Amino acid sequence: MIYLNVKDILAKKNKSKYWLVQQMESDFQSVSDMMNNKTISIRFETIEKLCRILECTPNDIFIFKD
Repeated sequence: MIYLNVKDILAKKNKSKYWLVQQMESDFQSVSDMMNNKTISIRFETIEKLCRILECTPNDIFIFKD
């Protein structure tokens, strides 16, 4: 399966979920679901926004686990 690695990236950057909510200009529940891999889809514009905010690439955001 493919998972979002956002929680680990935030931890490495010493940033909080609340910080990400503010940067994403989104609601807390949406960001929380995304961080906990409870979302079933993600838009390209969201991926791009995450990459810009977290200063990373899509390769950093997505991880593949068997």
